[in-house]
Amino acid sequence: MSLTDTSTPLSDESRQQVRVDLAAAFRWTARMNMHEGISNHFSYVVADDPCTFLVNPYGKHFSKMRASDLITVDAADRAELDRDDVDQTAWSIHGAIHRAVPEARCIMHVHSKYATALASLRDKTLPAIDQNTARFFERVAIDERYDGMGVGDEATRLATELDGKPIVLMGNHGFMAIAPTVAEAFDEMYFFERAAETYITALSTGRELHVLRDEVARKTARQWEYYASSADRHLAALKEILDEEEPEYSH
Repeated sequence: MSLTDTSTPLSDESRQQVRVDLAAAFRWTARMNMHEGISNHFSYVVADDPCTFLVNPYGKHFSKMRASDLITVDAADRAELDRDDVDQTAWSIHGAIHRAVPEARCIMHVHSKYATALASLRDKTLPAIDQNTARFFERVAIDERYDGMGVGDEATRLATELDGKPIVLMGNHGFMAIAPTVAEAFDEMYFFERAAETYITALSTGRELHVLRDEVARKTARQWEYYASSADRHLAALKEILDEEEPEYSH
């Protein structure tokens, strides 16, 4: 559950599997009501050049995404912005991060309800109050300098703030989950939203939080690493459901 260098190019078979995995992630994100209309983006570097990545086309709803719908863009070519199917913020934010951090192979960016509520607080830290929140102890980079919708300087700045962490909480904006694989990025995104939901719900009671000691939170975060295969199993279980209920996602 950490960023590692996976810059080798993918085979044609592997590229197709990435497309299928991304399509499943899009559809399940919509099922969880973590989509934002036709906004927000997931991307994946598919070549030895980190500037070449797959991303969802502008205007396609997450709930209807198919493997074949994903488009390939070049983050080094500004002419891509003239395409009708390329969203400017996707090209800017994802492109800046992929260019600057090649090991950030998969990026999932959402404005989900509870994580965005957390991103809107003066204190954006996520205290360890259960094992899901403890999973992210010392694993979240926080951007405090929101300055617009993520084009130009903001996109470049975000690329400098990862610090090897899998989650970037984008102040007053949303968050990004970053990992070497689609399954890992989805798993991080899923559990970060769950953790934020627990925290925001606990705050809503108005009662005092029982925050775990740092050493316990750190220990729990390490224990999550024992389940290294859980992300693959998680996505596989979701694809099994989609194979039965929405098989066209993989086409």
